[in-house]
Amino acid sequence: MTVGQGQFSDEGHSTMTEYQGRIVLGEDTVAELADRIGGSVFAPEDAGYAEAVAGFNSRSRQRPCLVVAAAGAADVRTAVAFAAARDLPVGVMATGHQPFPAADDFLLVTTRAMRTVEIDAERGVARVAAGALWSDVVEPAQAEGLAPLNGSSPLVGVVGFTLGGGLSPFLGRSHGWAADHVVAIEVVTPDGELRRVSPELEPELFWGLRGGRSNFGIVTELEIRLFPVTSFYGGGIYFPADNVEAVVRAFPEVVRDAPNTFTCSVALLNFPPVPEIPEPLRGRFLAHVRVTHLGSDEEAEKLIAPFRAIGEGILDTIGRHPYGAFPIVHTDPADPFPYEEQGALLAELPAQAVDSLVESAQLAAGGLLTVLEIRQLGGALADRPVAASPIAARDAEFNVWGATVGPPEVVDAGMAMLGGMVERLSPWSTGLAYTNFAGRDDRAENVFTADDLERLRVLKRHYDPRNLFRVNNHNVAPE
Repeated sequence: MTVGQGQFSDEGHSTMTEYQGRIVLGEDTVAELADRIGGSVFAPEDAGYAEAVAGFNSRSRQRPCLVVAAAGAADVRTAVAFAAARDLPVGVMATGHQPFPAADDFLLVTTRAMRTVEIDAERGVARVAAGALWSDVVEPAQAEGLAPLNGSSPLVGVVGFTLGGGLSPFLGRSHGWAADHVVAIEVVTPDGELRRVSPELEPELFWGLRGGRSNFGIVTELEIRLFPVTSFYGGGIYFPADNVEAVVRAFPEVVRDAPNTFTCSVALLNFPPVPEIPEPLRGRFLAHVRVTHLGSDEEAEKLIAPFRAIGEGILDTIGRHPYGAFPIVHTDPADPFPYEEQGALLAELPAQAVDSLVESAQLAAGGLLTVLEIRQLGGALADRPVAASPIAARDAEFNVWGATVGPPEVVDAGMAMLGGMVERLSPWSTGLAYTNFAGRDDRAENVFTADDLERLRVLKRHYDPRNLFRVNNHNVAPE
């Protein structure tokens, strides 16, 4: 059945009212939508609503007037047409990792149930539905001897990660941004139409989606390239607090002139004293060196020799691993928690910037900041392929990112500390943030170059002149 705006009668408008400043949809209106949805529909008073709106970041607060838990692309079309007929803003969420500003009175489409993955080994392509996680893709791809441009966590959604640029700590420096390796996209635009876009089909929309995320519609499926990789040499080393300064100062030496097959980052971590943390790390301030290499074991060990010279770590997982063991490198958390984050892109990392990072490490030790990371970029991440997607991080050599976890007062104090650290690095900053590591208050102007943002605005005026898709993204306003 074709679903369009015209199939929702104007009678539905009469049952959309306001109560105490909130939009309230009448029972008949909700029932009309629920009858056409294969998945589930939740109003604020329904059991299951709280679970439906909850994301991985439990600090985020969203109060949509309606949630559509889509079972497939047809449900997405129906939901978008319903919202457009009532001039309701639309947001989309799969896992809800990234913090976005609080939002009320919109229609939220969740894609968690849409996790189909198909591997076309002959083409070297994965066809991935909107709610698929990286764990859903890596395993079947590895069965064919292939790997995607995945991130560090198996629990992050493929679509959100990729449409935000897609920084892979495994294949990024050798192959570039995940967004640049999208083959085709299926997307429901604000008119309720399901479109297939590619370099040949609506190329301007294809360009804008690969970086502009949900500003132009809800992506229901991606086709992404895969690469012949089955193992890597890498892992992590946890160094005690006494070695933190030495680790920070060794980092520029390690990454300088490193081949594109090698990627490194250093995270300064304040581990809480809780049972979920392994005993050797619990309640300690540590430096976590993260390493991945697609070349030989011997070459990798030569590259990380400056770290080895510091001494033995508390825990060392560096070695040859099957690609499916990729979570061992960053050991990202698996359970939802409340946090805020902030990132900045650095054009260079001279000695003065390293001194600033050392000072930040000293301030962070035992404090309220949970993590401060410096990550190597460059390599193929600096390339600009034909019709390169709008990713502002190509000119950066490093990304600095931090986060604080905990109750509101802890998070607020930790973020104030992080803000000062980022500000001290501003002489070497590009002035922009990488989309997927941006903070809750960052806007489109903070994650896109001026030229790309103007081009995105033209695209927005064409596909979404009413700016219906303005929730859960760095919104590109039509004007």
